[in-house]
Amino acid sequence: MNAIIRQSIANGEVKAPPSKSMAHRMLICAALADGTSRIENIAYSEDILATIDCIRAMGATVEENKDTVTVTGIGGKKITHPVEFYCRESGSTLRFFVGIALGVCPEAVFFGSKRLMERPQSVYEKICSSQGIVFETGESIHIRGNISPGEYELAANISSQFISGLLFALPMLDNDSTIRFNTDIESGSYIELTIKALSEFGIKVIWTDEKTLFIEGNQTYQCTDTVVEGDYSNAAFLDVFNTIDGEVTVTGLKEDSIQGDRVYKELFEKIKETKPTIDLSDCPDLGPVLMAAAACNNGAVFTGTARLKIKESDRGRVMCDLLSEFGVDTVYDEDRIEVKKCTLKTPAKAIDGCNDHRIVMTAATLLSITGGQISGAQAVRKSYPDYFDVIKKLGIEVETDGMD
Repeated sequence: MNAIIRQSIANGEVKAPPSKSMAHRMLICAALADGTSRIENIAYSEDILATIDCIRAMGATVEENKDTVTVTGIGGKKITHPVEFYCRESGSTLRFFVGIALGVCPEAVFFGSKRLMERPQSVYEKICSSQGIVFETGESIHIRGNISPGEYELAANISSQFISGLLFALPMLDNDSTIRFNTDIESGSYIELTIKALSEFGIKVIWTDEKTLFIEGNQTYQCTDTVVEGDYSNAAFLDVFNTIDGEVTVTGLKEDSIQGDRVYKELFEKIKETKPTIDLSDCPDLGPVLMAAAACNNGAVFTGTARLKIKESDRGRVMCDLLSEFGVDTVYDEDRIEVKKCTLKTPAKAIDGCNDHRIVMTAATLLSITGGQISGAQAVRKSYPDYFDVIKKLGIEVETDGMD
């Protein structure tokens, strides 16, 4: 899909989309629970559809009715047959379900896009190697065997998705476990989101100190009815218009949310006032939109950017290339990116969306200033399928040529 965006300013009020991060976690907990759960405020992005596919593959029953999903879970029972999981392009889905499969499936095969299969799985590979479990990678991931309860020592400067995957599985094992982190914790807010979701479904995970989690064994997920809160990660792509002369009010966000990306509001203010140094370690998904805001205001220096390499695209390099199309100078280093203040120019060619939803939304933000075109704009379906409709209602002039 191509999207043509003309110079326009966003104004109006808009409700934040549902949190994709919490929806993943709640759906998984419901699928593992004993009984039927009802989860409201679900948006059917490609990533959430991938998770729904996978909980069905495990044997859970799923009914979809508008923005509400009803799930009858498997009751934490061991699965007795091999399972095939189709994860589309969702890194969260893949890493969460690998952990779950290691807990309850005798054998599992995971499929997904080429880019997804290329994303690192070293944490699980090491765990499986140490416990004699088959873990084969390639065009798919094939595992055979189950992890044991006990002590797990992990680096915490890895993707939190591995840690969450273990946290879903370990409570169902027949003895207690601990996870000890031997580095400073990055993306800690995502671990807290998992612990919060687990708690809602009756599972206790306890911090015994700042680097150790205790997980009691033989726990059973309990069914519950719950509502997905608004998503700060995607709300940032609406609120960003306020950094470029727009007047947008975003509603539906919990002020006391533990989402790490809630920091975007504070960071936007800093970018408007000065040229700040911003550490992306705990909010890597905000990298592209913060860089766009920086380019339009006072510039910024971003640290903790090495983790952007393993997203849907190599986001650090892609953002530097994208900004250069608008005449913005950047300095790229291994774990640091500087974005310099600049007057944007109209790109000479269509911006490549790089099959990355956050790159497409970032490009749309900048093109609302200069005008221009995005190719591969359908990537927004991954997390925010009605994004273009939403910004059109805010006054951004958008034309799309279909969703193929």
